[in-house]
Amino acid sequence: MASWNWLALEVAYEALGWFAFVSWSISFYPQVILNFRRKSVVGLNFDFVVLNLTKHSTYLIYNASLYFSSAIQKQYFDKYGYGEMIPVAANDVAFSIHAVLLTAITLFQIAIYERGSQKVSKVSIGIVSVAWLIAAVCFFIALSNHSWLWLLSMFNSIQVTMTIIKYIPQAVMNFLRKSTDGFSIGNILLDFSGGVANYGQMVVQSIDQNSWVNFYGNIGKVVLSLVSVFFDIIFIIQHYVLYAGNKSSKSEITTEHEDQIREQLVRPSDLSPPDNA
Repeated sequence: MASWNWLALEVAYEALGWFAFVSWSISFYPQVILNFRRKSVVGLNFDFVVLNLTKHSTYLIYNASLYFSSAIQKQYFDKYGYGEMIPVAANDVAFSIHAVLLTAITLFQIAIYERGSQKVSKVSIGIVSVAWLIAAVCFFIALSNHSWLWLLSMFNSIQVTMTIIKYIPQAVMNFLRKSTDGFSIGNILLDFSGGVANYGQMVVQSIDQNSWVNFYGNIGKVVLSLVSVFFDIIFIIQHYVLYAGNKSSKSEITTEHEDQIREQLVRPSDLSPPDNA
């Protein structure tokens, strides 16, 4: 396994990693606190939360398996070379565990707080069902020949897909309501900071090792950062520019709006199994 060439870059790598962990971890709390204070989840898109739980669960499986399993690490080195570093750090595992727990708490809030006419769409339920069905099929395929690294690549592909899809319902809801009322901008600002730091961490490692395998060897982490930053910018523009000062005049989302939001989502049939790694 490769070692660091420059102490300063190693320190920067650790600092950026834990900054991303802190930013992303704290980013879950503004929404949870906002829901608690309002005793309402109106304005928070339920599809976003459900898709987010699947995203973080599959990402946790990927991170924890690659970080702790020596057998999977051996398969990684066999594929990418023993001169490379494992592209998962301790902060990645810690973040994933925390993210799953906080997303589950948000789902619990959805179950107990006032939510108007909002509900989880059948489209999102279908997407999540297909994702976990793909994961189960891939597990039994990998079980026969112990191709665990390939299995992790499937989990990684699922989490990438969830990352791309999950922001769409909330962005569309904000657009239809012409308001971000009920959706915490503090969550977005912290998520943006974490995404930038996470990407910077990968750049630092690549510079030190003079190799960019860190990026294509962990494409999920790259997409996680870029997609998160892209949608965070959209939410920031919605909150501070497009709908600045707008407060929802309705206590609930209308059925017509719900139907429009669902039409914007990817249908379950569009989610096909990723290509074998």
